[in-house]
Amino acid sequence: MSEGDSNPAATPTAAPDVHGDGRWLSLHHRFVSDSKDKEPEVLFVGDSLVQLLHQFEIWRELFSPLHALNFGIGGDCTQHVLWRLQNGELDHINPKIIVLWVGTNNHGDTAEQVAEGIGAIVKLIHSKQPTARVLILGLLPRGKSPNALRVKNARVNQLVQEALPSLPGASFLDVDPGFVHSDGTISHHDMYDYLHLTRAGYATVCQPIHTRLLAILEQHKI
Repeated sequence: MSEGDSNPAATPTAAPDVHGDGRWLSLHHRFVSDSKDKEPEVLFVGDSLVQLLHQFEIWRELFSPLHALNFGIGGDCTQHVLWRLQNGELDHINPKIIVLWVGTNNHGDTAEQVAEGIGAIVKLIHSKQPTARVLILGLLPRGKSPNALRVKNARVNQLVQEALPSLPGASFLDVDPGFVHSDGTISHHDMYDYLHLTRAGYATVCQPIHTRLLAILEQHKI
């Protein structure tokens, strides 16, 4: 399958205003405005897992010192991030690293479509920010018990890793520390609703992200 019209996950699309308050587009405009005033070295972009990270102390501990910006919007799918980045969010900044975490909300798309959507985002980033490195974070397992979305997310991660040679400037990081226990369950102590991370869950996930970012930034100096 080729990217674009045949794959909704790889077709830039503004998110529908399901709540009727214009919130998504307002956030997008705020991000574009923020980008005109900031000079981030690291940009996080994605869905609610990115957005909520900003509310925890670990953001201020690990990522604020790296001059990081957070462009996460809850509910975003790959096509929504693609639209946002195509429409101004990358136009006024020049980050060294863009951290991409999106895809778990693409419920209506196949794993292949989601992986292509992630790939389309990486290629768009490269066209707009050719010197930036892209760090793709693996999709996490979800749901208290084994389910089809867990299987799909794992397949997306596999496909993205297989596609890395064709994704310029991109690398992949599996950030799942082992949230699924031996009996197949996920604890609410790690994911309070079996999708979004708790403080403890973020603490576990963010350490390897921070370590990888430091390594990439160090390479940038060479």
